[in-house]
Amino acid sequence: MAKQFQDKELLQKIILNIKQLRKSNNVTLETFYFDTGIHLARIEQGKTNITVSTLSKICSYFNISLSEFFKKIE
Repeated sequence: MAKQFQDKELLQKIILNIKQLRKSNNVTLETFYFDTGIHLARIEQGKTNITVSTLSKICSYFNISLSEFFKKIE
């Protein structure tokens, strides 16, 4: 049960970091979808789990590396 809590906590941190990236770049959910085809709203609402490849595409869109992204979570 503790592992499940840790996984959920990590996912929440990832979601929060994605939201902060999007908002700090003044990108709307609609614009992000039109530019990438990724339904970021579903990810930000926690309705879908995010894959590493999707996270990589998100980071690429915001011109940040995966390692930089995860450093913000630590």
